[in-house]
Amino acid sequence: MSTDTALYPSERLATVAEAVRANALDVLLLTPGPDLRYVTGYDAKQLERLTCLAVPAKGNPFLLVPQLELKAAQASPAGALDLEILTWAETGHPFGMIARIVGDPQSVALSDRMWALHVMQFRDVFPRAKQYLASTVLSPLRMRKSAAEINALREAGEAIDRVHAKVPGWLKPGLTERQVGAKIAEAIVAEGHVQVDFVIVGSGPNAASPHHEVSDRVIREGDVVVVDIGGTMPSGYCSDCTRTYAMGRVPDDFVKYYDVLYRAQEAATNSVRPGVTAESVDRTAREIIAGAGYGEWFIHRTGHGIGLESHEDPYIVEGNTLPLEPGMAFSIEPGIYPGPHGARIEDIVVCTDPATTGDGYQLMNNVPRDLVIV
Repeated sequence: MSTDTALYPSERLATVAEAVRANALDVLLLTPGPDLRYVTGYDAKQLERLTCLAVPAKGNPFLLVPQLELKAAQASPAGALDLEILTWAETGHPFGMIARIVGDPQSVALSDRMWALHVMQFRDVFPRAKQYLASTVLSPLRMRKSAAEINALREAGEAIDRVHAKVPGWLKPGLTERQVGAKIAEAIVAEGHVQVDFVIVGSGPNAASPHHEVSDRVIREGDVVVVDIGGTMPSGYCSDCTRTYAMGRVPDDFVKYYDVLYRAQEAATNSVRPGVTAESVDRTAREIIAGAGYGEWFIHRTGHGIGLESHEDPYIVEGNTLPLEPGMAFSIEPGIYPGPHGARIEDIVVCTDPATTGDGYQLMNNVPRDLVIV
């Protein structure tokens, strides 16, 4: 079985059609993005010209593409599916074409990331239809990763681990965050990713800003440096891993709360198993951090799902009562950010059947989590 066939199996289209019917929707409409790729394997360009997969509750699904994109669609995994591929010419009216085939639906589900440019035109051709998010249909399916998807996430995790292993050699006093970030971005691609999704190099006070990215701040002796990096692999699946580094001797107060953070991240990871709720994993990390007196500086959720997107369901956060199931993949990334410095530890974890793995989880990242003194 080829990688494409394993990741994007032909039976997935029928599974999605059944989910459309189970959700009492008339049609699912997917434009380029992770949902379209999940269902068909087609990594289509997001353009002003409409590309759209229609999966009606009744009738056969079809893929409508601009004429100039036909060969690309046929060459993708979508070309091997039992799926009619239609084209529209440069002066054609693709929304009208879909309306003529689909009819007069009362409910349509649209890609969560569909451009407003297209959402509003679908509203015009389906004036009586109530619009829903495609995640209503697809999120429950995408959350439970297949063995092939887990393998793709493992490959992504191993690739980003190789980058982190090289980071200490690039963290030198006198270099800017931007200079270090450029080396990291180059390595992300060199280690097998086709795209750099983000590079965070937060030094000194910037380590206390979780989404800082990079700046021209010069890294100094005694700094703490948070490095959070990720990219997309040829498979379409993403990596995401954070480690915290120290430039020589660091303040005693930092060492104290890093130890708390380490214990919280480890405990939250060890709590993962089928049946445990997403919010309980968050609570495990949060109670340890709050119990040590650092609760006010843990300012974000403990984790997010990952797959064809860096951030997707399930979210590991208070209020999410979803029970975890085998195949769910997500980050465990508590952080403590007091201000003069900060720290975060992040791994990607997959919930597993304990009868198969012995534990209720598998780690996709295995680079050491101990504080690295550069």
